[in-house]
Amino acid sequence: MLSVESLRSGYTGIDVLKGVSFSVADDAIVGVLGPNGAGKTALMRAISGLNPVHGGRISFAGADITRASPDVVVRHGLIQVPQGRMLFGSMTVRENLELGAYLQTDGTAIEQRLSVVHELFPVLRERSRLEAAYLSGGEQQMLALGRALMGKPKLLLLDEPSLGLAPKVLDAILERVRAIHAAGASILIAEQNARKVLRMAHHCYVLENGAVAFDGPASELLHDARIEKTYLGAGH
Repeated sequence: MLSVESLRSGYTGIDVLKGVSFSVADDAIVGVLGPNGAGKTALMRAISGLNPVHGGRISFAGADITRASPDVVVRHGLIQVPQGRMLFGSMTVRENLELGAYLQTDGTAIEQRLSVVHELFPVLRERSRLEAAYLSGGEQQMLALGRALMGKPKLLLLDEPSLGLAPKVLDAILERVRAIHAAGASILIAEQNARKVLRMAHHCYVLENGAVAFDGPASELLHDARIEKTYLGAGH
């Protein structure tokens, strides 16, 4: 589905990613682990067309999207839930959701997508007229996920979904992510919370200093000494 080859990307004059290669298969949940500054967000932004690509190749379902603009990436079915959620606080829950369907011009189709989102996140129906700024952190994360689902993603990119969430709230969010996967979307999740990701993913890649340090099946990495020492200590 998604193939990233020797990717170099970052910001003006700086390569944060230094030759990253990995893939996401159809119907897979893939994790990207690593500490702050490892390049997880830079990777998500490069795939989404938000950061410049200085070298390498990104392909999705056989199409080259290496330097595609964000709107073209979305049209291909890759949709990101960004770190920090990036909601419009002064807009209502429903208005934020409708923004996720900006490529859709059929009102009936938009209502159908809203029904799908409301079934997965009933609280968003209850809060539909409330401004997003007044939602709790967990509800805001649900709204960010719902907005992405409005675009009917083939591959959902999640950047640090645990940010600012209590453990029980995060568990509820990740349960919804599993439901999204079960409904047909592949998942790429970048996280510092290694234990949570390793327990839900099929395969994981560990980034260090902008490069893949190692990777493997999540079930094996959960018991890997390198992971246990660095990522599964107190607080992870």
